[in-house]
Amino acid sequence: MVTVSPEFADLPIERALPALRRALSESPCVVLQAPPGAGKTTRVPLALLGESWLGHARILMLEPRRLAARAAARRMAASRGELVGATVGFRVRGETRVGSSTRIEVVTEGVLTRLLLRDPTLDGTGLVVFDEFHERSLHADLGLALTLRTQELLRPDLRVLIMSATLESSAVARLLGDCPVVTSDARSYPIEVRYAPDRHPRSVEQAVATAVHVALREADGGVLAFLPGAGEIRRCMTSLGQQQLPPDVTLLPLYGDLPAHAQDLAIAPAPSGVRKVVLATSIAETSLTIEGVRVVVDCGYARVPRFSPRTGMSRLETVRVSRAAANQRCGRAGRTAPGVCYRLWSAEENAQLLEYTTPEIREADLASFALDLAAAGVGEPSELRWLDPPPSASLAHGRELLRELGALDALHRITPHGVHVSAFGLHPRLAHMLLAAKSGGTGASGCVIAALVEERDILRRDAVLRDADVRTRVAIVAGGERERISKVDRDGLRRVERHRQALVRLLGVSRSEVVDVDATGRLLALAYPDRVAQRRAGGHFLLRNGTGAELVDEGGLATAEYLAIAELDGRVPRARIFLAAPLSAEDLHELFGPDIEREHLVRWSAQDGSVVAVQRDRLGAIVLHECSLHNVDADLVVDTLIDALVRGDGLALTWGESATAIRSRIVFARAIDSSLPDVRESAILANANTWLRPHLVGARRRADVERLPLADILAAQLSWEQRRALEQLAPTHIVVPSGSRIPVDYTDPAMPVLSVRVQEMFGLAETPTVGGGRIPLTLHLLSPARRPVQVTRDLRGFWQSSYYAVRAELRGRYPKHEWPDDPMQATPTRRAKPRRT
Repeated sequence: MVTVSPEFADLPIERALPALRRALSESPCVVLQAPPGAGKTTRVPLALLGESWLGHARILMLEPRRLAARAAARRMAASRGELVGATVGFRVRGETRVGSSTRIEVVTEGVLTRLLLRDPTLDGTGLVVFDEFHERSLHADLGLALTLRTQELLRPDLRVLIMSATLESSAVARLLGDCPVVTSDARSYPIEVRYAPDRHPRSVEQAVATAVHVALREADGGVLAFLPGAGEIRRCMTSLGQQQLPPDVTLLPLYGDLPAHAQDLAIAPAPSGVRKVVLATSIAETSLTIEGVRVVVDCGYARVPRFSPRTGMSRLETVRVSRAAANQRCGRAGRTAPGVCYRLWSAEENAQLLEYTTPEIREADLASFALDLAAAGVGEPSELRWLDPPPSASLAHGRELLRELGALDALHRITPHGVHVSAFGLHPRLAHMLLAAKSGGTGASGCVIAALVEERDILRRDAVLRDADVRTRVAIVAGGERERISKVDRDGLRRVERHRQALVRLLGVSRSEVVDVDATGRLLALAYPDRVAQRRAGGHFLLRNGTGAELVDEGGLATAEYLAIAELDGRVPRARIFLAAPLSAEDLHELFGPDIEREHLVRWSAQDGSVVAVQRDRLGAIVLHECSLHNVDADLVVDTLIDALVRGDGLALTWGESATAIRSRIVFARAIDSSLPDVRESAILANANTWLRPHLVGARRRADVERLPLADILAAQLSWEQRRALEQLAPTHIVVPSGSRIPVDYTDPAMPVLSVRVQEMFGLAETPTVGGGRIPLTLHLLSPARRPVQVTRDLRGFWQSSYYAVRAELRGRYPKHEWPDDPMQATPTRRAKPRRT
């Protein structure tokens, strides 16, 4: 249990900073837990800038989002009266503002991973700050694990600082070797929390719109409202725009896909006399100070990615926020003045929320993570220190994909191709596709496709043209579909174009190279080899990995026999396809020739009633070609028939009268003599290789199996001694007093039956037995017409009692037959009285 030293506990932020400096001078790792509103993101790096133990080394500060990184750098630079890129700079994907004099560099977490892979020593860095670590992003966990390894093996002088307002600090401190924990005690300004009496049954956006109106009426200052995603934000803005907002209110969105200038506008102070209402995703949850905000409206939901190792796909899910996340959101209201937080759930529901947000490492796609580990020379995750180790199933799936892309070898080591893939800083799927596109002369097309996949869809949700065909989007970006531009999200198109240009520069593609729209399917297949799919009956598709899928909107894909799928969800039993492009069979052979397996398949067809033998060319679960085989190994045919018999797949043994009789006799006798074989059908099938195999050679159809001489097969399994025992214990016939040989029925092994006419048993006192004299037969005594008149296992008792009632009933019906007064003294007969002459 980690305890916080009193000298570092519950300090106002002004006193916490000197304590933090002292802790870092004495310890290589420190945890700072400062409440929302304390301004730690910008105050701490500046306070540490001139420390003697830091010297002239830089401070790397990690932020989980690009928006937060840019905003933090600008605020710190402004506090020093400088422009970004002087003492304070930032480095995010697609944008870098650093200079030769930069001492504080704010970076996104993925950038740190790239820096560590390029230079594991972090030369020139004296302090690495992990801000908002409570969010537990995958990059933050990996970045910390690699930084701690650098500190332990190469840089004992390197300092590590973990910062958060809602962090489970004791667990992190234990991970860092029971390091010091500095805590700050309270928010800068008080916040009143108001709960809804019950959750509204309306949509989230409608509930937020109503709460915003209430907030504008009841509270002062700007309003920050949290919604799950961009779609809800747009619908909420539409709803608010249709209502009568006060004239001094301006409405602004804030989410990750917005252009930088639109994000900056949402963060900047509102003009004098204007109240700002910002509708934001969880991007505004941490690290940002949105000027003028004194009110928070929290819907209580967030949209997060969830990865399924079973389907190999990630999908965005809307989930309830944790208490820690709700507290972070609430803290936005107290950054610059006392505030109010409206929570659209009850206080009782609040107590049921999860305490912390589930770490991304538990639920994310780990393909990039696995490649980064291999690039860092880490064989297994256990070599590093983790708060939560990566799940083995997700890691195995990520490694399997990397092997399929040629980025890892069988021992999880990075290949030369994997080194090139890793250097891109993109998802391995897209980096692999770009490298293949460049070498194949379609680099320009690959850059367009990668930009489209990484950014939000450029076709509006309500657009008629929003079908699933990626070629439509490629043509628009390439400029060949100008008549459709009116249906396009122009902001999204601008983002894709910027990203495309950055990829063109990164890949070294000539600007004169023409985009080949027809190459879309082949290039997507290189990025998503596991999501190649074949059309099935009913318009459904079968993926290479065996899962099913269906197109949401076929559009230009209505006639496609094969697809390369870029986006689909994880629904069962059929996922929905949102983005795909067509492929041909020739494309599959060209792209995946070494992976196509030729197999000879011998199977039982219950429908045809025969063994079917085919030759298949197969890519995973997809059958590309199939033809009949005629010369098939006889053993394979026999194996197939036996398997069908065992499974009961439209094939069964046919037990005729003689086979049933001998099987019943053996079952009866085996209860007395265990040396006899077990001839129950389940046992016969379990030992079919002994019982049936020799007799199935040459068989192929159901009729062949039905004609098997099962009585002879059973008899052939008995040795001479066993046959003799069977005859002694279970004779086929019993000779009765009339001299007739009457067959014994062993259908019920517990009660063998002898059916015989009454007159043929005259004079016999004792009931006949089988089983070596152990088991009396059950006598079905019959009338002259062979109809049952009595069932008994006590013949003597029958003669003494029941016989006389039977005699009285039958002698009138059968007067030509003998019905003596004393059956024990009568002569047995199987005939009627002789005719009188």
